[in-house]
Amino acid sequence: MLWIKAFHIIFVTSWFAGLFYLPRLFVNHAMETNPQALVRLGLMEHKLYRFMMPLAVLALTFGLWLWLGFGISGAWLHAKLMLVAGLVAYHLYCGKIMQDFKTGNNIRSHVWYRWFNEIPVIVLFFVVILVVVKPF
Repeated sequence: MLWIKAFHIIFVTSWFAGLFYLPRLFVNHAMETNPQALVRLGLMEHKLYRFMMPLAVLALTFGLWLWLGFGISGAWLHAKLMLVAGLVAYHLYCGKIMQDFKTGNNIRSHVWYRWFNEIPVIVLFFVVILVVVKPF
């Protein structure tokens, strides 16, 4: 079980690195006016998103293995799973935002993306509290 837990933590940490950085690229993309820089930012976003997808799948796979394979349970886990579902939705929504930038359909300002960038930080805060403290 410890190997599975270690791999889960490694892939969750790696996935979160992308969830922290991709919206930061969106902030820069929303502020940029230079066409060459816009192309470069779009390429960076695409490569990061493509790299994040297997990390997310592996994090979720090892998490499911811990849950179903070792019978981890508790009300705290249900709250964590809801937050994880929200992170998956956030990740997929980042893909939609990326597509909006690519097609020139972005309607949001860099300030909106700065706030959007904070969502994974808040989710991580609550997930760690739930997993470590198990308050219920």
